Amino acid sequence: MSVMLAIARHEWSRLFVSPLAWMLLAITQLLTGLLFALSLTDLSLNPQRIGEYDGVSELVGAGLFRFATVVLLLVVPLLTMRAFAEERKSGSLELMLAAPVSPLALVLGKFAGTMGYLTVMWALIGLMPLSLLTATPLDVGLLAAGLLGLWLVMAAFTAVGVFISALTREPTLAAIGTLGALLLLWLIYALSTMDWQPVVLGTTLPLADAAEALSLIGHHDALLRGIFASADLLYFVIFTACFLALAAVRIDMERH
Repeated sequence: MSVMLAIARHEWSRLFVSPLAWMLLAITQLLTGLLFALSLTDLSLNPQRIGEYDGVSELVGAGLFRFATVVLLLVVPLLTMRAFAEERKSGSLELMLAAPVSPLALVLGKFAGTMGYLTVMWALIGLMPLSLLTATPLDVGLLAAGLLGLWLVMAAFTAVGVFISALTREPTLAAIGTLGALLLLWLIYALSTMDWQPVVLGTTLPLADAAEALSLIGHHDALLRGIFASADLLYFVIFTACFLALAAVRIDMERH
């Protein structure tokens, strides 16, 4: 555990001395802040729109968190591309593998360090809708579920990025591969919204239902609506754990 925490602290400090990390944080806050301001402006000009949603919390908060996942599609690949690819390219990964550190501790340390950075970003995004508490009644439960869902999406995206970074020695390839994988996850969600049930050999295949069950974005969407189900939480835990385990297996193969 102490080794994992040491690796996490090193990854955290390395991110916060990187100009790229600060730029990503600034750009993310700028984009989400603009959307938040536009949502409030639209609400003040068209107050009747509240009737189309479940109050201000869903109109402003859930919309903001949903937009944040789109921003994460670009942010996470740029953050995780250095996790192992850059270490491998510079030769420092060989030194790490020679040390008495388990591959799982190494992977979890990299993951925890990146999640520490993303949690700061998550907190800053969450403060935006919560700042309205003094001005209007909010559904705190809905906002809490949306914030939990956003954090779980961050964890799942990061796990995918760490795994793909463990596969290559080129950070650029790791970033492109992670972006492609995350876009594929998004397309699975798009498939779940289509009423398409092809018939093969007389059997109807419920592809939309299967895509909805497998879609990461679909499970997140349920949390954005304030629906907290253990199945959604378990999905994110299993998804994240599987990709971290795959990354640990890849690093272990390289050691041997």
